[in-house]
Amino acid sequence: MEGITGIFAREIPDVGVVQVGMASGRVVSVSFPAAADADADDGCSVLDRIEAYFTDGSVPDGDPLTDPPIALTLPTDLRAVLERLRSVPAGRSVGVDDLARMTPALDDDADGRETVRAALAENPVPLLVPDHRVRDADGATPSAVAARCRRIEGI
Repeated sequence: MEGITGIFAREIPDVGVVQVGMASGRVVSVSFPAAADADADDGCSVLDRIEAYFTDGSVPDGDPLTDPPIALTLPTDLRAVLERLRSVPAGRSVGVDDLARMTPALDDDADGRETVRAALAENPVPLLVPDHRVRDADGATPSAVAARCRRIEGI
């Protein structure tokens, strides 16, 4: 994936269109538009991983969602939350309080919980930062897609 830049999209059965933005080999965005951008290509290994995840209906060895390299352009506190969330393995879930405690420089007080919720809402790469693994807050993954991810992972 090194050096790959562009917009890639694919229709995935029972999910809809998944669109991935890449810059210098890192994923910078994942979205779920009604239709793919007109100039989007469908040949992308990240889309291959995402499609396999949804098509196989199970999580293979490793974590196909959190393996691809990403680039997060967010304020430091929000980025720290999302980076920590990537360490939650497939098939596991955490609460907002847990994620606040897991994140350096955050406490599980009201401010820490608000930072976690803000990070989840602003997640630019849902699926690859698996906000569906947070059980008591909404993330950027559309609710129907998040529910499907939780079913696949048994959480």
